Amino acid sequence: MHYEKDISGCGLSGFIDKSKKRVSGEEIIKSIALQHDRGNGLGGGFAAYGIYPDFPDHYAFHIMYDDMDALTHTEELLNKKLQIEHHEKIQVRNTPKIKTHPILRRYFVKPNPSTEDLELLDIKSIDDDDFIVRLVMHINEKIRGAFVFSSGKNMGAFKGVGFPEDIAEFFRLDEYKGYIWTAHNRFPTNTPGWWGGAHPFTLLDWSIVHNGEVSSYGINKRYLEMFGYKCTLYTDTEVITYILDLLVRKHGLSKELACKVLSSEFWKNIDKMPTREQKIHKALRMVYGSALLNGPFAILFAYSNGIIGLNDRVKLRPLVVGYKGDRVYMSSEESAIRIIEPNLDRVFAPVAGEPVIVEFDEEV
Repeated sequence: MHYEKDISGCGLSGFIDKSKKRVSGEEIIKSIALQHDRGNGLGGGFAAYGIYPDFPDHYAFHIMYDDMDALTHTEELLNKKLQIEHHEKIQVRNTPKIKTHPILRRYFVKPNPSTEDLELLDIKSIDDDDFIVRLVMHINEKIRGAFVFSSGKNMGAFKGVGFPEDIAEFFRLDEYKGYIWTAHNRFPTNTPGWWGGAHPFTLLDWSIVHNGEVSSYGINKRYLEMFGYKCTLYTDTEVITYILDLLVRKHGLSKELACKVLSSEFWKNIDKMPTREQKIHKALRMVYGSALLNGPFAILFAYSNGIIGLNDRVKLRPLVVGYKGDRVYMSSEESAIRIIEPNLDRVFAPVAGEPVIVEFDEEV
């Protein structure tokens, strides 16, 4: 039997309401369901922002467990390291398409580093975000059968093995309301389809959905490990989330410059730039060469204040952007936007390597 690798799969969809009007998950479900044929049932997922207004200042941990032993060990750790305001089962709906699933729990927490933690790190204090990142990395690497798949404030990821419309029904996403939504329909080509490997990938309030292939994964992974990030999820997309966290949160780059690291300009184009721009782009290429993403990709980044769409520098994967009033939509297909907003004010395909950045307080 002749086997031909499918390299065009995966579907993306997302939108932001710049007025911060919260809408149910029904719209994003309809959008990603239209792209059913871009997946193969081995992964679907969503990220939603603004869904936990009762706990806006708490980190919302979504954790999946393989068994009760993993749950017990993880909760022992959480009780030592965090102040747990509230915890509960993630409510799900029985659906014939999702026959088996991990144990799913949700915790609203604040960091509680002990003197012992600080002595171990040889520091006097630690930033809350850094503490959460270290804890997430520790759980995902060290506790067998436990996986933190969401850890941001007033946001959450919901994902698993199945088509996205089935994952949405399972997680009851029609009952949530948010002002930013992203969705993914997965067609894995190099890595296994498993619950933790579905998109989006998250860390703090960053969430990433991706169509394509990161052929620079090995270099990116080794680079990130120099800064304490642990890549344990068996898929190339994981590195994108951590690179963004490193560049923007840790190193203070603007989101536009961070995108220029991920999808950098060709040297031949840099040579034609004005002197000041040349210096900036040469510095980015030299300092962050190991963070550059090679391979075809279309990406949606979401975070607490906005959403970004980005293609690789030769645009080997589709990405479409549409505007209507306070809404900005991004998707792999124009039809997936028009099914929820048929009368767009403007629609276009971004230029290769040029980010579309939309935030609540401004638009770039």
